[in-house]
This record gives sequence, structure tokens and C-alpha cells, in this order.
Amino acid sequence: MSPTSPPASTALPVAAGRRSATVLWRTAAAHPTDLARALATTLLSSAGTVALPLLLGRAVDVVRAGDSLTPLVVQLSVVALLTALTTALARRDAERLGATVAADLRERVVERSLRMDPRVLERAGSGDVASRVTEDVELFTGSVQLGSNVLTALVTVLLSAVGFLTLDWRLALAFCVVFPVYAGSLRWYLPKAGPLYATERTVASARSQVVLQSLHGASTVHAYGMADLQGDRVAVASERTVGASRAALRTFARFSMSMNGAEAVGLSALLFTGFWLVRGDVVTVGAVTAAALLFHRLFGPLGTLLLSFDEVSRAAAALNRLVGVVDLPAGPATDPEVLARAPRRDVGLVVRGLRHSYSDGPDAVPVLRDVDLDVPAGTSLAVVGESGAGKTTLAALVGGVFPPSAGTVTLQGPDGAVDLTTLDAADVRDRVGVIAQESHVFTGTLREDLTLARPDATDEQVHAALAVVGADDWVAALPDGLDTRVGPGELPLSPARAQQLALARLVLRDPPVVVLDEATAEAGSAGARDLEQAALAVVRGRTALVVAHRLSQAAVCDRIAVVAQGRVEELGTHDELLARRGRYARLWDVWSQSAQPTLPAQPTQAPGAAAES
Repeated sequence: MSPTSPPASTALPVAAGRRSATVLWRTAAAHPTDLARALATTLLSSAGTVALPLLLGRAVDVVRAGDSLTPLVVQLSVVALLTALTTALARRDAERLGATVAADLRERVVERSLRMDPRVLERAGSGDVASRVTEDVELFTGSVQLGSNVLTALVTVLLSAVGFLTLDWRLALAFCVVFPVYAGSLRWYLPKAGPLYATERTVASARSQVVLQSLHGASTVHAYGMADLQGDRVAVASERTVGASRAALRTFARFSMSMNGAEAVGLSALLFTGFWLVRGDVVTVGAVTAAALLFHRLFGPLGTLLLSFDEVSRAAAALNRLVGVVDLPAGPATDPEVLARAPRRDVGLVVRGLRHSYSDGPDAVPVLRDVDLDVPAGTSLAVVGESGAGKTTLAALVGGVFPPSAGTVTLQGPDGAVDLTTLDAADVRDRVGVIAQESHVFTGTLREDLTLARPDATDEQVHAALAVVGADDWVAALPDGLDTRVGPGELPLSPARAQQLALARLVLRDPPVVVLDEATAEAGSAGARDLEQAALAVVRGRTALVVAHRLSQAAVCDRIAVVAQGRVEELGTHDELLARRGRYARLWDVWSQSAQPTLPAQPTQAPGAAAES
């Protein structure tokens, strides 16, 4: 197996062709008006395409008989005009239907990707997901016009077969000689094309994975002088992608060469049969002329159907990968009885026997081991420890980002308790808000970015949330206020301001429990104090688990848990842990010496009131 190719057991699933066709048809059938209009105009356009050669054949017989051509010329003119009109309408309607279907599929793929089980994402890798929601979506969307052409060509071929039968069944039989040649070519090509294009998409996904890893880890690459090594890895992955594309193109080139031979065989058989039928006075010269013209008109549609197998195979491979994402199982909805007893206010956290590892099997290394914690309602618990101790994993499990390998996280309220894993994603987010170290600023207006957490929020509520996190002053100073466009390509925001927006979104969502995973770590020394104050304001009145990068933030929490090697080694208040002179005290001594110039004054409130300071 290629080192850059995701293992088959970890990659996201790829749907079978039949399943993809079913999803495609159901998606199109969800728009019955567009579907009916596209089919009707395509049928009329194809009927006109077939009618023109038949009328020209009749014209030959009329000329030979010495009759007037005027009525036939009028018919030809009307049919040509209507064919041109319906052909334009058919292309427009088919492309409109195709664009609608592509948009629906794109939305479903993105929606399911955003709701993907984090464990599935962890195993598959970001490159596979990114490749599907970008390259595969674009490839399938770009095939919309191709789909329009294929639909028109297919209907034209079917109506042409009927047209041959109206002339003479023997001419129709001669026309059918071409199909064994086509069938033989397809029988050779199709078994090779599917795997070739599936391989092409897979190695493209692996290339995306390598490129993304290089870009996301750019600082590490530069720090360790790995630019040449990563460049070589990208080059190898790109070479494999190019090799897969060349193999597919070589196979298609051989297939396309057989098409010219098939057309020569078909036209020769038709003319030879027509010659003997005319000689036997069975059909007219006009009928043979019409058949030859009709077959000649089919060169384009038949070529579209057969030579488009290259692009169709690519689009089908992309569609199979997209449907593989669409078909990923959605998490079950919360049971109404469970939801009824799930607390919404005065919620405490109870963690029992929490264990987690990021891989399965006997060789799996646990990141957390038998963690027990209690965070009473309205209090705050800081989690500190060295890098790699398991703090972020603990925050993700308590925040409901993904379920634990073993153990429970329980939301405890005055009237009942519920296991966090029994709630669906939306119900979890209503009760537990999570903010990580890096927060994304979405492209759009500031208002749109903030109201993602609560779409019905008014401007007054948005400004109130900004005031809570101390961002109202700089937002008011922006030239367009809440209408200022931010995000990539727009007004850049510092990491501290981006994190303030994330905190403001959390205030708008207003969950009773918050999990802050080093939410102030991105701020520089100038913005550290302001961001810590913003985090404290968000914690106020809520149950909070705070993974603290700066120990000054841990010191003002009600209690502190010291995590080491996946276990809670120490648990107590700031003063209690200092008095023990254990691991926390050593961390505090080292940190306070390095942060002495900006160390905030120690809190004077009693334990239990820190969350309300």
C-alpha cells in the first residue's frame, strides 16, 4: 500500500454505483417540476433531430417523382425552427436541473461532514474529507453540462431507433450492427475505467492529505528544516496522482479509437443493406437516404454517450465518494424521555471512570485513565498539567465533542441527571458550550459571524454579548460596526479579537455549562489580561471546566485538577495545592517566575465565589 494512501480500514466509505444512482434519482425527483420540464423539452428536441433526416429522405422521393417541394420545405422550416428552440430550452432546463441536484448534494455532503463523528474524522484524516468536500464536489458540479448533453444524446438515440423502424426493419437491423462493436469496446473499457478513476481520486485524496499536513505544520517544518523532506513527500504524492491520471487517459485513448471503427462499420452496413433493398424495389432511395442521414446525425449523440465515458467515469467516481459521506450514519436523535429530564439550568458535571484512547485494539494506548471529577453547578474547575497530559482530551470528552472509550459524563440538575452521550449534537450544544484554543472567523459581516450561535439574536443582544467579553468598544470603532466584513480576504482580526468573538458567540448561545480549552492561549502578552477577564465574564454564573494555559486563570477558579499521564494527580483549591508543595506548586513556582511582570493580584473572594467575580 502506498505510504500516502489512507488505509482501506480508515478511509471514509465509497458508495456502490447502484446506491449512487438511487441517491441521484431521488435527489432529482425531489424537484418534480424541473425534472418534468427537462424531460419534456429534451424529448421534443430529440424528436426534431430525428424528424429532419426523415423529411429530407421524403424530399428525395418527391424530387424523383417530380412533385412540388413547397409543402415539404415549409414542414422542414417549421421543424428546424422548433428543433432549434427546443434544443436551447432542453439544454437550459437540463442544466438547471443538474445545478439544483448538484447544489442539494453539495449541501448534504457539507452538512454531513460538519456533523461527522469525530472518531471517524480522526481515523480518515482531514485530507480525505477536504478532498471530498472540495475536489469531488467541484468535479461532480462541473459535470452538470455533461449530464445535460448525455441526457439529450440518450433520448436522441432511442428515438432514432424508432425512426429506423418507421423506414424499414431491415435498415433498423443494419443500424444495430454497430452496437456489438460498441459493446465489445465498452466491455473492454468499463472494467478498467472504474478502478482507474477510483484510484485517481484516492491518490488525489492522499496528495491533499500531505499538502494539508505540510501547510498546517508549516511552523514545525521551518523549525526543523524539513522543507526539503516535505517537498519530496508532496512530489511523490503528486507523481502518483499524475501517474494514475496518465493510466486512465491511456486507456480512454484506446477506447476512443475504437469508436471511429464502429461508425465506419455501421455506415457501411447501412449503405450495403440499402443498396440491396433499393435494387429489390423493397424501399425507396429516399428511405435509404433518410437512414444514412439519420445514422450520420447519430455520430454526435453516440460519440457523446461513448466518448463521455471518460468524464462520466470521473464524475461517477466523485459521486460515489460523495454519497459515501452522505450515507454516513447520523447520530440518533435524543429520546424524548431522556430530553425531558436533561437539565437546562443549575447544571453540574459528574465524571466517573473516564477512559479514552484514539485507537482500538489491544495495543491502544489510553490517553485518559479512570478520571473521576465533580463540578457542582455554578462552580469552576481548572485543569492544568504539562503538554501531553490529556487535558485537551478531557475537555473534548466533557464538552461532548466525542464520546469516551469508557466511563460517563453526566449532567446533574436539581430534577434529574442525564448521560451526555445520550443527547444528540444539538441538545449537547444547548447545554455545553466549548471554545478551543484556535477560533475561526467566518467570512461575512460581524453580525453574521456572531449570530451563527443564535440566528434570531437582535442587535441589542449581540451588543450585550460583546460588552460581556469586552469587545464592544473596538466593534463600535469599526467603520461599519456590525456590518463590517471580517474573515479571510476581509478585515483581519488579531487572535485575541477572534477569541473574543468566539466568547461572545458562547454568551449568545447561553449554555449552562462551558468548557474552555486554553481559550486565552492565543493572546499575546498585551491582550492576555483582557482575554482572561473576558473568559471570567463568560464563566460567571455557569458551571465551567477551564483548561488553563496561564496559571493566573487557574488560580481564580474554585478548584484545580492537576492532570499527569492521563490521571488526576492532585485536586483542590489554589491555596490548598500550594500548601501541599506537590506538582501544582512546582508548576506555579516556575510559571510565576516567568510571568511575574504581568501576574495579576490574587483573588480575595472565598472559594465558591470565584465564578461570580
